[in-house]
Amino acid sequence: MPDYFEIERLVEDLAKIYSTACATSWYKVNNIFNPTLDEFKNKVIEYMTHFEYTLSSFPDTSESNKFKQYARILLKKEMEKVRKGENREVEKRYKYFVDYR
Repeated sequence: MPDYFEIERLVEDLAKIYSTACATSWYKVNNIFNPTLDEFKNKVIEYMTHFEYTLSSFPDTSESNKFKQYARILLKKEMEKVRKGENREVEKRYKYFVDYR
């Protein structure tokens, strides 16, 4: 298996950097300032799934398909961590959003 270090780091940080910022912004523009933790996590996961679009832009080759499959496995694992409350950054961002309003 080739070294996919970059994609591993990206997927690990996807919720922290991209998805929580999008989720928080979505709630702000909709004037929702007290979502439940589960609602917030679901919105973060929704934005994480947008990474599928990026993966779909890779060519349809044997090597690329292996890469996409690997990235999707990583993505599902990270989404499950968010769902279970095991992503400390998501939990922290939620608390900051609802507590400091």
